[in-house]
Amino acid sequence: MQLGMIGLGKMGGNMVRRLMKAGHECVVYDRDPKNVEKLAADGAIGASSLADLVQKLRPPRPAWIMVPAGQPTEETVMALADHMKSGDIIIDGGNSYFKDDVRRAEALRPKGIRYLDAGTSGGVWGLERGYCLMLGGEKEAVQHLGPIWKALAPGQGDVPRTPGREEGRGTAEVGYLHCGPSGAGHFVKMIHNGIEYGLMQAFAEGFDIMRHANSEKLSPALRYDLPLGEIAEVWRRGSVVTSWLLDLTAQALVEDPDLSGYTGYVEDSGEGRWTIFAAMEEAVPAEVLSASLYARFRSRQDHTFAEKILSAMRKKFGGHVEPPKTEAGRK
Repeated sequence: MQLGMIGLGKMGGNMVRRLMKAGHECVVYDRDPKNVEKLAADGAIGASSLADLVQKLRPPRPAWIMVPAGQPTEETVMALADHMKSGDIIIDGGNSYFKDDVRRAEALRPKGIRYLDAGTSGGVWGLERGYCLMLGGEKEAVQHLGPIWKALAPGQGDVPRTPGREEGRGTAEVGYLHCGPSGAGHFVKMIHNGIEYGLMQAFAEGFDIMRHANSEKLSPALRYDLPLGEIAEVWRRGSVVTSWLLDLTAQALVEDPDLSGYTGYVEDSGEGRWTIFAAMEEAVPAEVLSASLYARFRSRQDHTFAEKILSAMRKKFGGHVEPPKTEAGRK
């Protein structure tokens, strides 16, 4: 099958490589000609512009956009649509806000252009592991691209079928799912990333507690110098918290046991915030997910003004004087 790919960064480029490995033909475009040249050397068909990419695709033309969410995606979708015809398919595989998907699908409908949103999880490991795909949009368009989803998805692999699940029930067990109409794919991916924030924060806090288990604030008999890397490794072997995130944590601790190469500054890519927005609109409590998002905000500051207010109140009502930062930290 043929597919156009726009945006050849780590994700887009590796997706093209995985598709070509499965026998699909890819027409590729990127604002940086060097990225196009690299993939053309691997067997892709290079395009010099969006118009050139569309011209090199056979109807109905499917084109996948893998650029940063927000204005870059918006501009690319609309510019691409100017060159497409009725029946063609635009796929947004970035981390777009699901409400933008609904609006774009509606805007493209009069031209007969079908718009799909593809929540894509797999990161830089997707080339080998495959990508978990959460899809939204017109059912017929999703079904038409079945060979593409199947090639990108991990497949069932060595993951056993869920007990009680009927064989052949659907595509979820091979790594892709049509979640519903426009926006549904990115909505599910948004919640996926919100959960990811919570899981990551739980691991981070747990390892931080273990790292400080030898604090001088503790009785000598209750202090422990714990081998964090070895703990991460043993947890990978049959424990309840075994996961890919734990695998990556163990790998990081082998490479840099003190994590001295990291500043502790943690960005958020937007989906965590949107998850909380959705929770508020639905009046659904999301304490853990909210706290994990706020922890990322906190990571970008030193002492906040709010903490200074707390210190001031403690001093005023109880005469408490906070120790200097070097004394308050881990010794």
